[in-house]
Amino acid sequence: QVQLVESGGGLVQPGGSLRLSCAASKNIFILNRMGWFRQTPGKARELVATITSAGDTNYADSVKGRFTISSDNAKNTVNLQMNSLKPEDTAVYYCHTFYQGRTYWGQGTQVIVSS
Repeated sequence: QVQLVESGGGLVQPGGSLRLSCAASKNIFILNRMGWFRQTPGKARELVATITSAGDTNYADSVKGRFTISSDNAKNTVNLQMNSLKPEDTAVYYCHTFYQGRTYWGQGTQVIVSS
């Protein structure tokens, strides 16, 4: 079992920044890969960014150059720094991992980008 708890969402103006955090109940080094997804009403959940235990990262084209994913092994957290936010970044953001054959999701945190 892995519990994932997100925090850091909120309301921000276009061009602003937010930092999301995901706290894992297990040492994130053994989780191999963690990621952030997002979902808006009526649409499928989409990948935002992933990071492996080796530190390799991957980003959706829509967020490259604006978002940065990072991990803190000492705190068992994965963070998503979001800069230059756009209204189209508005979504519920979910933390994700895959461990011992099972997929785990956090409860989600709402991000609203609006003036």
